[in-house]
Amino acid sequence: MPGSMRRQGLQRRIELSTDDAYVELGLAPGASESEVKAAWRRLVSRWHPDRNRSPDAAARMQRVNGAYERIRLAVGIDAPADTGAAGSGRTVRQRVRLSLEDAALGCTRVLRGRLVDDCSDCRGLGTLVQRMPCTTCAGSGQVRESLWFGWLSAQARCSACDGSGHLNPPCPACAGAGRRASRYRRTVRFPAGLRQGDVLNAEGAAGQQGGFDGTLELHVEVSAHPFFVVGDDGTLRCEMPVDGFAWIAETWVDVPTLEGLQQIRLRRGRHVYRLRGQGLPLERGDGERGDYVVTIAPVFAEAPSPRQRALLEQLAEAAAAAPAEAARDWHTTLQAWDRQRRRDGAA
Repeated sequence: MPGSMRRQGLQRRIELSTDDAYVELGLAPGASESEVKAAWRRLVSRWHPDRNRSPDAAARMQRVNGAYERIRLAVGIDAPADTGAAGSGRTVRQRVRLSLEDAALGCTRVLRGRLVDDCSDCRGLGTLVQRMPCTTCAGSGQVRESLWFGWLSAQARCSACDGSGHLNPPCPACAGAGRRASRYRRTVRFPAGLRQGDVLNAEGAAGQQGGFDGTLELHVEVSAHPFFVVGDDGTLRCEMPVDGFAWIAETWVDVPTLEGLQQIRLRRGRHVYRLRGQGLPLERGDGERGDYVVTIAPVFAEAPSPRQRALLEQLAEAAAAAPAEAARDWHTTLQAWDRQRRRDGAA
């Protein structure tokens, strides 16, 4: 095609309004990028001159490509596969589920995923662009049919190529699907201090093994924890039962922390323990952390074992021999009251 004619064709396509371009593709104005691309592929598959022998196919194909180009320029859609720019600079969204420990302290994860693109060999058509002569009719579009037990023969249209003399074999690269899948594999370092709903971006690392041309948009989901509750201010909270006798005896117990188990000393009458700087990072990547608050709930067995019962009786006897001051004062008052009551009764 002469250069002037090509320029005129391009000018006609650009002059098409955006709303008219959507209508040409059979879409409502404002359709999504995926809908536009799907409509373009569908119409190309139907009207491409290599697949459609209608005299109007070439003109319709030109209108379809012009409409797609107009929408692409208007809203910034990536160019289709046949421009050589399919997938360039794409954004791949992926959800990543992290444990609370990994979200709080940071971690490294290997992320894998699957990408689907138009086949570059057939430009998304599913068939080879270069037509091949029909082997059944040797490209003539006609075959001989035997009549009357082979005594006579007549010319008939070749059913293999529908009389065209050419075949559009399926693309061997994509097995006729028009789409090809690939997989990516990226190692990503997650910073400390992530929260539910955070969004991170990581390069696709095109050119590296397992990379792709574009960006990974990572949506963070933090799994619920069996022990910890997260506060908005970076405070970490935990409620845990402890043996009531251990609490009375002020023994050491193990409590869970983000780094593992840690021992604290129980104190009688105290239920809340604050571990400074052992909560969540206050900001993403920040070294400063909130506090960790542990609330303990002393529990006692409903049915003490025989040994526990014996020990409790010994403890009661020892307490009676040396009662606490409050109990001793109360007992003294009780005895005085009882003596006075008996005197009043005798009188």
